[in-house]
Amino acid sequence: MNNFEYKYLFGIDSPADLRKLPESELRQVADEVREFMVDTITGIGGHFGAGLGTIELSVALHYVFNTPKDKIVIDTGHQGYPHKILTGRRDTLRTIRQYNGLSGFLKRSESEYDVFGAGHATTSISAALGIATARDIIGEDFKVVAVIGDGAMTGGLAYEAMNNCGVQKRNMMVVLNDNNMSIAPNVWALSNYFTELFTKPTAMKLRNNFKEMASQMNDFGDRIRFAVGKIEDGFKAVITPGMLFESLGFKYFGPINGHNVNQLVRIMNQIKDIQGPVLLHIMTQKGKGYLPAEQDKQFLHAIGKIDKSTGKSLAKAPEKPLPPTYQKVFGDAMVEIMNTNPKVVGITAAMPDGTGIDIVQKSHPQRVIDVGIAEGHAVTMAAGMATEGIIPVCAIYSSFLQRAFDMIAHDCAIQHLHTVFAMDRAGLVGADGPTHHGVLDIGYLRIIQGMVVMAPKDEQELRDMLYSSIHTYTAGPVALRYPRGNGIGVPLTPMKSIPLGESESLRDGKDVAILALGNRVYPSLEAAEKLEQDGISVAVINARFVKPLDTAMLDAVASRYSHILTVEDGQIQGGFGSAVAEYLAKLGHESPKLYMHGIADEFIQHGTQDELWRDCKLDAQGIAETVKHFYYTEQLV
Repeated sequence: MNNFEYKYLFGIDSPADLRKLPESELRQVADEVREFMVDTITGIGGHFGAGLGTIELSVALHYVFNTPKDKIVIDTGHQGYPHKILTGRRDTLRTIRQYNGLSGFLKRSESEYDVFGAGHATTSISAALGIATARDIIGEDFKVVAVIGDGAMTGGLAYEAMNNCGVQKRNMMVVLNDNNMSIAPNVWALSNYFTELFTKPTAMKLRNNFKEMASQMNDFGDRIRFAVGKIEDGFKAVITPGMLFESLGFKYFGPINGHNVNQLVRIMNQIKDIQGPVLLHIMTQKGKGYLPAEQDKQFLHAIGKIDKSTGKSLAKAPEKPLPPTYQKVFGDAMVEIMNTNPKVVGITAAMPDGTGIDIVQKSHPQRVIDVGIAEGHAVTMAAGMATEGIIPVCAIYSSFLQRAFDMIAHDCAIQHLHTVFAMDRAGLVGADGPTHHGVLDIGYLRIIQGMVVMAPKDEQELRDMLYSSIHTYTAGPVALRYPRGNGIGVPLTPMKSIPLGESESLRDGKDVAILALGNRVYPSLEAAEKLEQDGISVAVINARFVKPLDTAMLDAVASRYSHILTVEDGQIQGGFGSAVAEYLAKLGHESPKLYMHGIADEFIQHGTQDELWRDCKLDAQGIAETVKHFYYTEQLV
């Protein structure tokens, strides 16, 4: 480990152990959790800054509330690592986000303390209200707390949930973990003072007694109560954002210092029994307690293995330079296009770095819009822009875009609006697991009328498809899906249009035809080489398009080959293979044998991309084995 002296942490195997300690020792516990987390995650990599910012909050929550009977719902898992450490997973933290290890997010099957699993933001308040509603219907008695970050508050679902909390008036607490809002120290101190004052039992009792007394004084009492209420509202409006939350039906407290664990415990104890929805606003710092993370906002979200003392990466430099990542290729191509086409605008939903839109921001800052964690809004806003002749390019992760399905169908497709969706992280993404795998996009997009859906085999084809999406396929919405990670390393040439719905034959053969899509094209070519040595002659076709299909190619393949294998890095049900099967079914009983190869009807867990492709038999070896089994089994029938 290191020279740090642990006094309590290795005796805390559950929150019950934490609650046995005197409150005076909680600061020491928080220091130990922070040291353990820094020591562990710098050695293996993982989400980092958000968790460092919620250590005191996690300690306070599990100290004040009787978990797991009381329910704590944490929005996404980035801020959940301290929670995992305190709930029996301390000794397995070194396996987090690794194959067969702990999930990087909260996961119901992993722990009874993970009340609600989520990899997408803004869900915690809705889920917590659902839990509180079920509690009241069943007649049980426990507390419910939702923890949500200020970044997640950019998503509309959070406000829908808060509005309904105010309507239902159920007993629950929302903790707003705010690590971005700037509040001057003197204002913060003043707010802390009044928050402590207002939450003291005597003050709460006096306030309630005054309201009861005023209610018995007819019109005069109403005027007094109104005047005092205005004074209180004025205070909240001047130095806090509390009026917003009060108007939604919450009793608002804060903001307070989220790194003062004893103050957090004191305030939570004072407000946890208040009737109706309560919002506690805390101020925290991402990366708190680890200087490199405090100083570098880009560094702090997620890291690989780093030197703990310096914060520098320990990743070994490759023997030769790696090909550029797909998001960099996308970002550079966008800049090229926008340099000559003033109507193109880039849109992202809080992921400029992850999608490559940050590259565009540097060159065309006025033509890039970050809407926050609000994918649905991004899509409908893009539709609005398209009505005025702008060509919006929404760069959104595949699994995040599924949150905007209705907007794509209703606002873009029905109105035949030219909107472009660049879906990064399509297919199996690796360590983030099932909440982030982009394996559903083919199925949920190809069913939308008038949609164009395609996938490039390499970097240059990504450039060409992006160019075609903007300049050629202008009759309605267009989506291109491409994977996480580095490209193939092909030379990059000037962008050109690809004829709509046209596939590409890459290898001839006489026994089996592989119709491969996107990043499974090159593994299919490698598999074909292996199969040639086993006496099976395999043709490989780069399908390019899921919609529209290259029906001329399918007609030719169906008439020539007895066996066809479709290969895709996506869900089989409703996917590319399903589209091919639907078309071939029209040919009747003379059509060839078809095998659809892709992601099975199950949620794929986390691991490296190579590990997951291997397990799903979507690497070259797995594709070759699948073809061999399919071909010889059918030959014996």
